[in-house]
Amino acid sequence: MNTTFTQSRKTLLLATALLGGLALASTSQARDTELMLPVENVMNMPEARDKLDADIRFIFADAPDNVVEEHGNFVSNKKTNAFNKSDDEACRWVMLSALLSFQDRVRSEGGNAVVNIESYYDQEPNASKDQYECHAGALMAGVALRGDVVTLP
Repeated sequence: MNTTFTQSRKTLLLATALLGGLALASTSQARDTELMLPVENVMNMPEARDKLDADIRFIFADAPDNVVEEHGNFVSNKKTNAFNKSDDEACRWVMLSALLSFQDRVRSEGGNAVVNIESYYDQEPNASKDQYECHAGALMAGVALRGDVVTLP
């Protein structure tokens, strides 16, 4: 058998094994930072003031006693591009996206509020009246919320 051919084949196999190992190593070290951030920072964003309907209420980790009609429990699971953004910036943006999704749901169901809103990342409830959970990585950030669409007086 040709020695040059055998050596080239061994080199190719070694290079393939090294590249495969590098791919696995980079995948196993993907960043997933869990953050608890203030809801207020999202609600005070100029984009939130422009896009969120003032007639739709968002109530976190609580429900008023005066619910007129219940329209169902819904989940909003959103991701956004986090590349070249701070974790805080990416999380605020994706949280606003999740709230806008709820707003669309409220309109389609005929309600005027989302109550009992809680973080629901990986289907794990995390209720807080003033914070939301965001997971940030090098390329993506994600927020999942669960809440009840209702009609309030």
